[in-house]
Amino acid sequence: MGQGMVKKIIGKKLKATRLKNDLTIQEVAKSSGVSSNMISRIERGLTIPSVEILMKLANAFGMSINFFVEDAATGSTVILTRSGEGQPIFFFEDKHQIVSLSHGLRDPSFSVFFDTLEADCSSGEGAMVHSGEEFALLMEGRVAFHIEGREYLLEKGDSLTFKASLPHRWENRYDGKSLVMWVVSPAPNVAQ
Repeated sequence: MGQGMVKKIIGKKLKATRLKNDLTIQEVAKSSGVSSNMISRIERGLTIPSVEILMKLANAFGMSINFFVEDAATGSTVILTRSGEGQPIFFFEDKHQIVSLSHGLRDPSFSVFFDTLEADCSSGEGAMVHSGEEFALLMEGRVAFHIEGREYLLEKGDSLTFKASLPHRWENRYDGKSLVMWVVSPAPNVAQ
């Protein structure tokens, strides 16, 4: 992959992430310590940022540097994930662990995650709303999903497909670990 391609990808990702977070170039400059002129040049694909600058920008968005370079460097068209070898992308107080099974796929239009929920783990009080569709397959345990105020109790082998624009939340109703496989489309911008 040539340098020009890399410039374009990094610039596009930076701009998309900035807009998704509703930030101006000036605001990103302030939080990252990178000049707004530099950010603008990167976004327009005029320059490839140094690793140091990329790290500052990634940190400003709470992401790791891989997010900006992974497609450019490692975007694959086939991803084989052996059992237990997914890419960990999220941990929360030992209660909640998300592992990606589709990490590194080039331009994905969906993502697949393994979600391990400890007893008493829930998605929190607030309901989540976003675009696209979600599919959840309960592999172990028992999880209650609340979608638009209705409760759906899933046992092992049960699945649920819903529009992610409907307010939704979930909670583990099992004494031990529950394991959920999620398919989310379009692919969320989870960076690692």
